[in-house]
Amino acid sequence: MIGGVQVSAGEETVGTVVGGHMTIWQHIAELRSRLIRVIIAVVVGAILGWFLFPYVLSFLQHPFCKVQTDCQFIATEPLQAFGLRIKMSAYIGIAVAMPIIMWQVWRFVTPALYSHEKKYAIPFMVSALTLFAMGAAVAYFSLIPTLQFLTSIGGSDITPFYTAESYVTLIVWMMLAFGAGFEFPVILVALQLTNVLTPRKLLQWWRMAIVLIAIIAAVITPSGDPISMVALGVPMLILYFASIGVGAVLLWFRRRRERRSSSAAA
Repeated sequence: MIGGVQVSAGEETVGTVVGGHMTIWQHIAELRSRLIRVIIAVVVGAILGWFLFPYVLSFLQHPFCKVQTDCQFIATEPLQAFGLRIKMSAYIGIAVAMPIIMWQVWRFVTPALYSHEKKYAIPFMVSALTLFAMGAAVAYFSLIPTLQFLTSIGGSDITPFYTAESYVTLIVWMMLAFGAGFEFPVILVALQLTNVLTPRKLLQWWRMAIVLIAIIAAVITPSGDPISMVALGVPMLILYFASIGVGAVLLWFRRRRERRSSSAAA
Protein backbone atom coordinates (compact mmCIF):
# COMPACT_ATOMS: atom_id res chain seq x y z
CA MET A 1 0.00 0.00 0.00
CA ILE A 2 1.63 3.25 -1.14
CA GLY A 3 -0.11 6.51 -0.43
CA GLY A 4 -3.52 4.83 -0.40
CA VAL A 5 -2.98 2.95 -3.69
CA GLN A 6 -2.54 -0.82 -3.73
CA VAL A 7 0.53 -1.91 -5.70
CA SER A 8 1.28 -5.55 -6.47
CA ALA A 9 4.64 -6.98 -5.53
CA GLY A 10 5.69 -7.63 -9.10
CA GLU A 11 4.51 -4.30 -10.49
CA GLU A 12 7.18 -1.85 -11.52
CA THR A 13 6.43 1.70 -10.46
CA VAL A 14 8.35 4.86 -11.13
CA GLY A 15 7.86 7.93 -8.97
CA THR A 16 5.82 8.22 -5.83
CA VAL A 17 2.11 8.12 -5.17
CA VAL A 18 0.98 10.99 -3.03
CA GLY A 19 -2.48 11.30 -1.47
CA GLY A 20 -3.90 8.39 -3.49
CA HIS A 21 -2.91 9.84 -6.89
CA MET A 22 -1.60 7.46 -9.56
CA THR A 23 1.84 7.77 -11.10
CA ILE A 24 2.28 8.39 -14.80
CA TRP A 25 3.15 4.73 -15.37
CA GLN A 26 0.01 3.62 -13.56
CA HIS A 27 -2.01 5.94 -15.78
CA ILE A 28 -0.36 4.40 -18.85
CA ALA A 29 -1.09 0.89 -17.55
CA GLU A 30 -4.70 1.88 -16.89
CA LEU A 31 -5.01 3.37 -20.39
CA ARG A 32 -3.53 0.22 -21.93
CA SER A 33 -6.01 -2.03 -20.14
CA ARG A 34 -8.93 0.17 -21.21
CA LEU A 35 -7.71 0.19 -24.83
CA ILE A 36 -7.38 -3.60 -24.84
CA ARG A 37 -10.99 -3.94 -23.67
CA VAL A 38 -12.13 -1.49 -26.33
CA ILE A 39 -10.27 -3.39 -29.05
CA ILE A 40 -11.73 -6.71 -27.89
CA ALA A 41 -15.24 -5.21 -27.91
CA VAL A 42 -14.76 -3.81 -31.44
CA VAL A 43 -13.36 -7.12 -32.74
CA VAL A 44 -16.29 -9.07 -31.27
CA GLY A 45 -18.68 -6.50 -32.75
CA ALA A 46 -16.92 -6.75 -36.14
CA ILE A 47 -17.31 -10.55 -36.12
CA LEU A 48 -21.00 -10.05 -35.45
CA GLY A 49 -21.06 -7.41 -38.17
CA TRP A 50 -19.66 -9.91 -40.69
CA PHE A 51 -22.80 -12.02 -40.30
CA LEU A 52 -25.11 -8.98 -40.12
CA PHE A 53 -23.67 -7.48 -43.30
CA PRO A 54 -26.45 -8.61 -45.71
CA TYR A 55 -29.18 -7.27 -43.44
CA VAL A 56 -27.44 -3.95 -42.81
CA LEU A 57 -26.72 -3.49 -46.52
CA SER A 58 -30.38 -4.20 -47.33
CA PHE A 59 -31.43 -1.65 -44.71
CA LEU A 60 -29.11 0.99 -46.18
CA GLN A 61 -30.23 0.11 -49.71
CA HIS A 62 -33.90 0.78 -48.89
CA PRO A 63 -33.85 4.55 -49.66
CA PHE A 64 -32.25 3.89 -53.05
CA CYS A 65 -34.94 1.31 -53.88
CA LYS A 66 -37.58 3.91 -53.03
CA VAL A 67 -36.07 6.21 -55.65
CA GLN A 68 -35.27 3.71 -58.39
CA THR A 69 -36.91 0.40 -59.31
CA ASP A 70 -33.66 -1.23 -60.43
CA CYS A 71 -31.67 -0.62 -57.26
CA GLN A 72 -29.10 -3.39 -57.56
CA PHE A 73 -25.51 -2.39 -56.90
CA ILE A 74 -22.65 -3.15 -59.23
CA ALA A 75 -19.02 -4.10 -58.59
CA THR A 76 -16.29 -2.69 -60.82
CA GLU A 77 -13.43 -4.68 -59.26
CA PRO A 78 -13.12 -8.34 -58.22
CA LEU A 79 -12.22 -7.53 -54.61
CA GLN A 80 -14.70 -4.67 -54.18
CA ALA A 81 -17.46 -6.72 -52.55
CA PHE A 82 -15.01 -8.41 -50.17
CA GLY A 83 -13.44 -5.10 -49.18
CA LEU A 84 -16.86 -3.59 -48.59
CA ARG A 85 -17.87 -6.44 -46.30
CA ILE A 86 -14.73 -6.01 -44.22
CA LYS A 87 -15.21 -2.24 -44.05
CA MET A 88 -18.87 -2.52 -43.05
CA SER A 89 -18.04 -5.19 -40.48
CA ALA A 90 -15.66 -2.70 -38.88
CA TYR A 91 -18.32 0.03 -38.94
CA ILE A 92 -20.85 -2.31 -37.34
CA GLY A 93 -18.28 -3.43 -34.79
CA ILE A 94 -17.63 0.15 -33.70
CA ALA A 95 -21.36 0.86 -33.51
CA VAL A 96 -22.06 -2.26 -31.46
CA ALA A 97 -19.13 -1.60 -29.15
CA MET A 98 -19.94 2.09 -28.64
CA PRO A 99 -21.59 1.63 -25.19
CA ILE A 100 -18.53 -0.30 -24.01
CA ILE A 101 -16.21 2.31 -25.53
CA MET A 102 -18.04 5.12 -23.73
CA TRP A 103 -18.02 3.14 -20.48
CA GLN A 104 -14.27 2.57 -20.68
CA VAL A 105 -13.69 6.27 -21.39
CA TRP A 106 -15.89 7.13 -18.42
CA ARG A 107 -14.03 4.75 -16.11
CA PHE A 108 -10.68 6.16 -17.23
CA VAL A 109 -11.53 9.84 -16.70
CA THR A 110 -13.62 9.39 -13.53
CA PRO A 111 -10.68 9.55 -11.06
CA ALA A 112 -9.67 12.95 -12.46
CA LEU A 113 -13.11 14.51 -12.03
CA TYR A 114 -14.42 16.45 -9.07
CA SER A 115 -17.65 15.32 -7.43
CA HIS A 116 -19.74 18.04 -9.11
CA GLU A 117 -18.20 17.16 -12.49
CA LYS A 118 -19.06 13.48 -12.06
CA LYS A 119 -22.67 14.49 -11.49
CA TYR A 120 -22.87 16.03 -14.97
CA ALA A 121 -20.62 13.55 -16.80
CA ILE A 122 -23.08 10.69 -17.29
CA PRO A 123 -26.00 12.92 -18.44
CA PHE A 124 -23.65 14.61 -20.91
CA MET A 125 -22.42 11.28 -22.27
CA VAL A 126 -25.96 9.91 -22.61
CA SER A 127 -27.06 13.14 -24.28
CA ALA A 128 -24.13 13.00 -26.69
CA LEU A 129 -24.92 9.41 -27.72
CA THR A 130 -28.63 10.17 -28.07
CA LEU A 131 -28.04 13.28 -30.17
CA PHE A 132 -25.56 11.46 -32.40
CA ALA A 133 -28.10 8.67 -32.97
CA MET A 134 -30.77 11.27 -33.75
CA GLY A 135 -28.48 12.93 -36.27
CA ALA A 136 -27.72 9.60 -37.96
CA ALA A 137 -31.45 8.85 -38.13
CA VAL A 138 -32.19 12.23 -39.73
CA ALA A 139 -29.43 11.56 -42.28
CA TYR A 140 -30.94 8.19 -43.15
CA PHE A 141 -34.49 9.48 -43.57
CA SER A 142 -33.32 12.45 -45.64
CA LEU A 143 -31.65 10.10 -48.12
CA ILE A 144 -34.79 9.56 -50.20
CA PRO A 145 -35.30 13.24 -51.19
CA THR A 146 -31.53 13.64 -51.43
CA LEU A 147 -31.17 10.75 -53.86
CA GLN A 148 -34.19 11.96 -55.83
CA PHE A 149 -32.49 15.31 -56.26
CA LEU A 150 -29.09 13.83 -57.13
CA THR A 151 -30.51 11.38 -59.69
CA SER A 152 -32.76 13.95 -61.34
CA ILE A 153 -30.26 16.81 -61.53
CA GLY A 154 -28.40 15.16 -64.42
CA GLY A 155 -31.52 14.74 -66.53
CA SER A 156 -33.27 11.71 -67.99
CA ASP A 157 -30.34 10.75 -70.22
CA ILE A 158 -28.28 9.57 -67.23
CA THR A 159 -29.19 6.28 -65.57
CA PRO A 160 -27.55 5.85 -62.17
CA PHE A 161 -25.65 2.63 -61.45
CA TYR A 162 -23.95 2.81 -58.08
CA THR A 163 -21.30 0.61 -56.61
CA ALA A 164 -22.15 -0.60 -53.12
CA GLU A 165 -18.93 0.94 -51.81
CA SER A 166 -19.64 4.44 -53.13
CA TYR A 167 -23.24 4.30 -51.92
CA VAL A 168 -22.36 3.03 -48.43
CA THR A 169 -19.53 5.55 -48.16
CA LEU A 170 -21.96 8.38 -48.89
CA ILE A 171 -24.43 7.14 -46.26
CA VAL A 172 -21.76 6.59 -43.61
CA TRP A 173 -20.26 10.05 -44.13
CA MET A 174 -23.71 11.62 -44.07
CA MET A 175 -24.54 9.86 -40.79
CA LEU A 176 -21.23 10.96 -39.29
CA ALA A 177 -21.73 14.55 -40.48
CA PHE A 178 -25.29 14.75 -39.18
CA GLY A 179 -24.33 13.04 -35.92
CA ALA A 180 -21.46 15.48 -35.40
CA GLY A 181 -23.71 18.42 -36.24
CA PHE A 182 -26.21 17.31 -33.62
CA GLU A 183 -23.46 17.25 -30.96
CA PHE A 184 -22.96 21.00 -30.71
CA PRO A 185 -25.83 21.58 -28.18
CA VAL A 186 -23.87 19.49 -25.66
CA ILE A 187 -20.92 21.85 -26.10
CA LEU A 188 -23.14 24.93 -25.74
CA VAL A 189 -24.73 23.64 -22.54
CA ALA A 190 -21.28 22.81 -21.12
CA LEU A 191 -20.03 26.32 -21.95
CA GLN A 192 -23.04 27.80 -20.15
CA LEU A 193 -22.51 25.66 -17.06
CA THR A 194 -18.86 26.71 -16.93
CA ASN A 195 -19.87 30.39 -17.26
CA VAL A 196 -17.97 30.80 -20.52
CA LEU A 197 -21.23 31.78 -22.23
CA THR A 198 -24.59 32.89 -20.90
CA PRO A 199 -28.10 32.11 -22.21
CA ARG A 200 -28.69 35.85 -22.69
CA LYS A 201 -25.55 36.21 -24.82
CA LEU A 202 -26.49 33.19 -26.97
CA LEU A 203 -29.94 34.68 -27.56
CA GLN A 204 -28.35 37.94 -28.63
CA TRP A 205 -26.21 36.04 -31.13
CA TRP A 206 -29.16 34.32 -32.88
CA ARG A 207 -28.57 36.06 -36.21
CA MET A 208 -24.90 35.12 -36.20
CA ALA A 209 -25.89 31.58 -35.18
CA ILE A 210 -28.13 31.22 -38.23
CA VAL A 211 -25.29 32.25 -40.56
CA LEU A 212 -22.75 29.97 -38.86
CA ILE A 213 -25.12 27.00 -38.84
CA ALA A 214 -25.80 27.51 -42.56
CA ILE A 215 -22.05 27.60 -43.26
CA ILE A 216 -21.37 24.52 -41.12
CA ALA A 217 -24.21 22.59 -42.77
CA ALA A 218 -22.87 23.48 -46.21
CA VAL A 219 -19.31 22.48 -45.33
CA ILE A 220 -19.84 19.18 -43.52
CA THR A 221 -22.65 17.78 -45.71
CA PRO A 222 -20.89 15.21 -47.94
CA SER A 223 -23.34 15.36 -50.86
CA GLY A 224 -23.39 19.17 -50.95
CA ASP A 225 -27.00 19.25 -52.15
CA PRO A 226 -29.46 21.82 -50.79
CA ILE A 227 -31.86 19.19 -49.40
CA SER A 228 -29.22 17.68 -47.12
CA MET A 229 -28.08 21.14 -46.06
CA VAL A 230 -31.61 22.09 -45.03
CA ALA A 231 -32.17 18.70 -43.38
CA LEU A 232 -29.09 19.32 -41.22
CA GLY A 233 -29.34 23.10 -40.76
CA VAL A 234 -32.94 23.30 -39.53
CA PRO A 235 -32.53 20.75 -36.70
CA MET A 236 -29.24 22.39 -35.71
CA LEU A 237 -31.00 25.74 -35.43
CA ILE A 238 -33.77 24.18 -33.31
CA LEU A 239 -31.17 22.50 -31.11
CA TYR A 240 -29.36 25.84 -30.73
CA PHE A 241 -32.39 27.43 -29.08
CA ALA A 242 -33.11 24.21 -27.15
CA SER A 243 -29.58 24.26 -25.71
CA ILE A 244 -30.15 27.83 -24.53
CA GLY A 245 -33.29 26.74 -22.72
CA VAL A 246 -31.61 23.70 -21.17
CA GLY A 247 -28.63 25.79 -20.05
CA ALA A 248 -30.90 28.44 -18.51
CA VAL A 249 -32.89 25.81 -16.57
CA LEU A 250 -29.76 24.07 -15.28
CA LEU A 251 -28.22 27.39 -14.22
CA TRP A 252 -31.44 28.34 -12.41
CA PHE A 253 -31.45 25.06 -10.47
CA ARG A 254 -27.76 25.45 -9.61
CA ARG A 255 -28.20 29.01 -8.33
CA ARG A 256 -31.24 27.95 -6.32
CA ARG A 257 -29.26 25.13 -4.73
CA GLU A 258 -26.36 27.47 -3.97
CA ARG A 259 -28.73 29.95 -2.30
CA ARG A 260 -30.19 27.19 -0.18
CA SER A 261 -26.69 26.05 0.80
CA SER A 262 -25.73 29.60 1.75
CA SER A 263 -28.90 30.03 3.82
CA ALA A 264 -28.29 26.73 5.62
CA ALA A 265 -24.69 27.67 6.36
CA ALA A 266 -25.76 31.04 7.74
